[in-house]
Amino acid sequence: MCPYLLVGMLLASRYYSEEDSKILGRPELFGPSVAVVNDVVDFNCELLIHPKNETILLELFKEGNRHKLLGFNTAHVTSFSIFISTFHEGNLECVARAQNNSQLKPAVSHTHNLKVIEPVAGAEVIIQSGSSELFEGSTLELRCTLTAGNHVSYKWLVNGRPVSQSQLHDVTNDQLFIYRITSADTGSYMCIATNHYNTTRVFTSNSSDVEITVKETVSKPDISFNVSKEDFHKYFAVVTCQSTRGTLPIAFSLHNRTELAFSMTVNERKAIFKVPLVLDKHLGWLRCQANNGNEDAFSQWLPLLVERVSGPVKVHYDYDIGKNYAVNGLRFYCKATKGSHPRYRWFLNQTLLRGRGSFYYTVDQPPDQSILLLSVGRSSAGTYHCEVSDIFDNATAISSNKQYIDKKALNRLPGSVVAFVFGCFTFLLLLVSACCLDGVFRTRKNGENATLSQEMETFDALEDELEISEYHEDDDVVKSARCDGLNWVGSMNPLKLHGLVHQLLICPPIEITKILKYVPHKQSCMFSYF
Repeated sequence: MCPYLLVGMLLASRYYSEEDSKILGRPELFGPSVAVVNDVVDFNCELLIHPKNETILLELFKEGNRHKLLGFNTAHVTSFSIFISTFHEGNLECVARAQNNSQLKPAVSHTHNLKVIEPVAGAEVIIQSGSSELFEGSTLELRCTLTAGNHVSYKWLVNGRPVSQSQLHDVTNDQLFIYRITSADTGSYMCIATNHYNTTRVFTSNSSDVEITVKETVSKPDISFNVSKEDFHKYFAVVTCQSTRGTLPIAFSLHNRTELAFSMTVNERKAIFKVPLVLDKHLGWLRCQANNGNEDAFSQWLPLLVERVSGPVKVHYDYDIGKNYAVNGLRFYCKATKGSHPRYRWFLNQTLLRGRGSFYYTVDQPPDQSILLLSVGRSSAGTYHCEVSDIFDNATAISSNKQYIDKKALNRLPGSVVAFVFGCFTFLLLLVSACCLDGVFRTRKNGENATLSQEMETFDALEDELEISEYHEDDDVVKSARCDGLNWVGSMNPLKLHGLVHQLLICPPIEITKILKYVPHKQSCMFSYF
């Protein structure tokens, strides 16, 4: 059996040897995994298993693209020198085939990945949101474009400082978004593009600066006017339209209801218009409009009415009291009955008080009133009054009543006040005395009433025991007892006597008869007397 087994093994070995000579093994591909554009890089391919006496062709392709040959050689082991371009990035493969034998099936190596670095160049910032001038609240969108480069990282700078990621600043690779932009975002923007080969070769491209201007939207304008007198009887309203913020220039216009009266564009935040006036006549309503390229802003409506000052002019005051209850400060108030543009002036002993002094300070609150603040002392003593005139015409001034002020007069109580206080004190004293006497009388009366109540209870008890059939009158006894009864009555307490008499008056005769039966002899004399 062993000879047969040996023969079988020899035949199988010869069979497999012949089969191996008819196939190609898998080639192996070696080379760098990263390369830079325009560099020359070598890739090696070798085929270990192949038929003898067959010419083998080794070819280098990009995976999935057999139409473009990257390199070839007729050898079992070969090296391909490649001038690198961005096309070579991806998976490469080596294909082995028998050059003169179409019966042999080609063999393909495992893929080899190649990363190609193209140095960055030509960085430029593009404004994708439109104009380089934006109004507050808009969205700014910038993109960093390149003429060359891949595998790039980006950095954004504004005024030389990095733009940090935040809720309103979104840095996404080559794009920068700024939402709800404000004037603080105005500045020079640039991008820096970078890529590198390992850590030895770093490529950078800086863009040029792009100026971004964020405009302030014009604020709601304020409207006011003063009165100007020209020639003799010509008056004008000098209307001022003014905004507190907004990028210049600003176009202002003045409207009288629906009609456009005036307009102008200025390089400041206010505009002045002159409107003819007729005094003491309502000429309509005015409103300012402002625009600097975004949205219109409007002021409130203002009545065009100028009234002359008329009297009377009234002055009143209040005061402050110090720790010693002495007046140490005064406030005078001056107000005219009528007048839209009044001028207030204060006088002390016919001397004009201007602005602020050592003991006074004036505060005008036109058109309502003017206030004069005083510290009370020797220097502030004197006679004060106020004059009011039209601010646009000093021809007529209306004066208030005069008021004399000094420290002693302010801190001295008037006679009427003293009399009133003394009267109140006297009344209070009498009221307290009456309350005391009333209390004493009530206490005494309550004690006596308690005694009388006890005696009346005794009479009520006797009343229940009386019997009318047992009563017999003795005339002699009655007559002899009258004098003794009088003495007993005289000795009785007045309150007791009053109560007894009251009881007899309200009782029926039959009840009195019951009482007399049980009264002692001396006491019955009293009833006979009555």
